[in-house]
Amino acid sequence: MPIAGEHHPAFEEYCECIFELEEDDVAVIQARIADWLQVSRPAVSEMIRRLEAEGLISTDDTIKLTAAGQGLAQRVVRRHRLAERFLTDLLGLSWAQAHHEAGRWEHVISDAVEEAMVRVLGNPTTCPHGNPIPGSSYLAPTMVTLSEVAVGSAFTITRITEELEFTAGLLEFLEHNSILPGHAGVISAASPDGTITIEIEGQAVGVGAFASNRILVIA
Repeated sequence: MPIAGEHHPAFEEYCECIFELEEDDVAVIQARIADWLQVSRPAVSEMIRRLEAEGLISTDDTIKLTAAGQGLAQRVVRRHRLAERFLTDLLGLSWAQAHHEAGRWEHVISDAVEEAMVRVLGNPTTCPHGNPIPGSSYLAPTMVTLSEVAVGSAFTITRITEELEFTAGLLEFLEHNSILPGHAGVISAASPDGTITIEIEGQAVGVGAFASNRILVIA
């Protein structure tokens, strides 16, 4: 029997998706939700009706979380990002493995386990990819996208936005090439198609426009 105040995992997934789309300044429309969650558009339409009936979203002009939906989304996102931190920092899983596992953990972590994870991890403020953990003491630095950094300029990677986490193969690529929060590099070249070449951790890496527009750095 569900515990009072808890919601079906599908409701949690959708509220989490809407929260993360808003966080990344991506338009929250049904087509984008379908792409993000890899489900059909008719399935999204049906779930949007159910979420609105539950009082978790409003659809007056655009799809927005209500106060109840925001609270649910923040709880799920917090547990997902804490789980990712736990799985990478303490268990040594790769970024991609941790992301997929955390997608399961976020629905079953209890308040007591969440508190224990925070204590063991030393009250972290971000997930391994640099995204803020809701409810933490995170303070956002002044950031720009990697694509905005001029050729010849240095940068320090701060955040890999959620949209990249849901793009097949990108987490593996970024981790393999040391494109990680805290790592510093230099823009060495830029191509007309938007691809940039960076020098990072002693190697040259080409980063396409899609990724460079979604990697946040301090420059």
